[in-house]
Amino acid sequence: MKIVVCVKQTPDTAELPKVDLTRVKSGELGVTMVVNPWDEFALEEGIRLSERFSGDVTAVSIGPEQAVAALRTALAMGVANAVLLSDEAFKDGDAWATARVLAAAIKKNGAADVIVTGKQAVDGNSSLVSVGLSRLLGANYLSGVTKVVDISGGKITVERSMEEGKETTTATLPAVLSVAREINEPRYPSFMGIRKANKAIIPSWTGGDLGLSAGQVGKAGSVMVWVDMRKPPARATKCEIIKADTVEQQASILMDRLLADKVL
Repeated sequence: MKIVVCVKQTPDTAELPKVDLTRVKSGELGVTMVVNPWDEFALEEGIRLSERFSGDVTAVSIGPEQAVAALRTALAMGVANAVLLSDEAFKDGDAWATARVLAAAIKKNGAADVIVTGKQAVDGNSSLVSVGLSRLLGANYLSGVTKVVDISGGKITVERSMEEGKETTTATLPAVLSVAREINEPRYPSFMGIRKANKAIIPSWTGGDLGLSAGQVGKAGSVMVWVDMRKPPARATKCEIIKADTVEQQASILMDRLLADKVL
């Protein structure tokens, strides 16, 4: 069984408030770049599936040369293979253009049975790439996956988290799984894993290697364009300590304030 995990390198969430939005498209954010936190769950699940069902797992990522660091993290965790998709033409691509590049890479790597993605990326939050992947690969799409129950007979059975509860679903392979954080607890890379990952030679594929033209990828291949991006205005807040002789009086004053402000 062939498993592919899609990984993205994103800004460290602890440093997101420092991101200069005017430099987002240039990619020069001036912050630490790490594996997208949601993709850590996808990586862990890909590794577990390869162990449970004797599969071969490959991590793929789109980005500049420095994005290879995310793939080395994947290798250190236990992923068998990794491929970087790097081309100047890939810049400024929306979710659809991104999905097109990933789909072409997955096909080039050899038809995959299971493609695992995180729920979303912390920098874009669209949750659309996995949907586009399923469309381009002609694969079934399973979102909110919290458990892979079984894979056998060309079918996969999973548990999904729904607003009204849990759902058990069976679908034919290939399938794209968008996993939720409840699915597992990502492992830490081992010391030996880190050493091995640092020595690994990770291939890099361009659009030409994938059989894609410049008009199919990046901004040219996008159907959605950001026209504006801004941080929400800072909110001025203040804290007031309610003083009174008794707790009951404090509670009464607080209740009056909440009613006056129509909070209750």
